[in-house]
Amino acid sequence: MTVLKRLLRPLLTLAIVAATAMPLTALWRVYRLASWTRDGRVSAEVVRVTLEVSGTVVDVRVVDNQFVRRGDILSVIAPHRFRLALDTAQAVVLAKREDAAPKTATARRRSQLSPGVVASETIEPANATAAIARAAYDAAIAAAQVAELDLDRTTVRAPLDGYVTNLRMRPGDYATAGLTRVAIIDAEGFWITASFEETKLSRIAIGARAQIRLMGFEPPISGHVESIGHGIADVNEVPDHLGLPSVNPVFAWVRLAQRIPVRIQIDTVPPGVTLAAGTTCSVAVGEAAAGYRLVSRLDFLP
Repeated sequence: MTVLKRLLRPLLTLAIVAATAMPLTALWRVYRLASWTRDGRVSAEVVRVTLEVSGTVVDVRVVDNQFVRRGDILSVIAPHRFRLALDTAQAVVLAKREDAAPKTATARRRSQLSPGVVASETIEPANATAAIARAAYDAAIAAAQVAELDLDRTTVRAPLDGYVTNLRMRPGDYATAGLTRVAIIDAEGFWITASFEETKLSRIAIGARAQIRLMGFEPPISGHVESIGHGIADVNEVPDHLGLPSVNPVFAWVRLAQRIPVRIQIDTVPPGVTLAAGTTCSVAVGEAAAGYRLVSRLDFLP
């Protein structure tokens, strides 16, 4: 009986250690080997709305972070100068048309006369004069179309459905053509960029289901692998000022796994979850999603 008591305590200790080690080992395998990462970010397509004409801003009809539909008016530039330019261009069109009409008629009439009635040397100058007049008329029409287009561009509209961001425009500002004063985040253009260690890429396939958990929201987002990156920057390929390769010393027994970007297409977003470009998340791909539910709780620890 004494021997049994002596053996019972170490056996019980071993049983407790084994019972504790098994789930910890499984958790460690998920943490180290499963295709999951905490290095994920929400990305989005961003359209920079660039002004195409310069002028004074007279009206701004949106606010920062507002949702807009394609075609909604964002801002209005003072149109008076552009209306005058259009009126002037249209007047030039009328003048050029009146100038080209008689010259074209004269050239046509002389070309239709018999050679004995009018000298041939007068036909070519008439044709040339008419051609120049018609070209000037066509140029005036093109200038009027440009003026009309510039007038239309004084009203800046949303190019797509999305969220206004980084609005830098107020009534009274002078807007310069070519500068971006507002950007729009495409409402349907969100995706996840997940950086996986190269040791986990063998378990990631295009089309595989993915589970995304944002750091600020607990409900998971579902998605699938859209593509896998085919290259990252190599610091050893950057030459020094002499053109020689710059090779960083690496200890033979220390090899850090490189991270490769994997693009995750978002399929469904739970109610109450807000997507914002630049926010961080954890991502599990394929069979890792089951064990990942336990590991991902680390994201919510303080």
